[in-house]
Amino acid sequence: MDPELPVVRLCVEGMRAEAEGRSERALDLFQQAWDIAADDYEACIAAHYLARHQNSPEETLRWNQECLDRADRVGDGRVDGFYPSLYVNMGHACRRLGRSALAHTYFARAAERVGDAPEGQYGDWNRFAIAEGLRATAPGCAGEVCEGEGDAGGDSARRNLDEEVDGRVRALLSRWCARADLKALGLALPAYLGYLGTDEDRVRLRAALHMVHAARWLPEEEQAELGALTGAAALR
Repeated sequence: MDPELPVVRLCVEGMRAEAEGRSERALDLFQQAWDIAADDYEACIAAHYLARHQNSPEETLRWNQECLDRADRVGDGRVDGFYPSLYVNMGHACRRLGRSALAHTYFARAAERVGDAPEGQYGDWNRFAIAEGLRATAPGCAGEVCEGEGDAGGDSARRNLDEEVDGRVRALLSRWCARADLKALGLALPAYLGYLGTDEDRVRLRAALHMVHAARWLPEEEQAELGALTGAAALR
């Protein structure tokens, strides 16, 4: 984003107000950005921040939808990196309204675009949010009308981590957290939190667990468990 755009300057000032706990001032600045937006690109930016300051889940969804619609209208490379976050926001908004199936569709769309997010902490945040959203909404429609289902792109090629393996990995991570084993956590946690169900993700998680196992600094029981996990069929 061009930092010299008036809309961007207002949103940066609004984020500063957010960080300082001045929510009303932040909302006023984001509204100013919306009011002066000159095109769909600028309106997309402003709508994203306005969505964060709504008083109801319905209005949050409305502004996130506005943001997504404006990005679609832009239709060029300026908004490519926005899409993982936009779909995540739509997923969260739908989930808060109890529309789990539709939320899952948006998280799946975010997963398809995760490579468009800038690398670094922002990209990692998107990946972790997408993975959490996919896991939380995986059970399906739960009796609701499955709006948008079938539009999730490659979601059918993804599968959640095997339930038994997931529990065993979580148990190890809990042990490492309890004793502050930062080396083991640093190697394994990003691969686990960012697991999106693709073959590449399975390879990444297995490799991370193997690296911890190969270092051989863990108690014997955990070494044995890691060895069994890295050989589990669910991670092959």
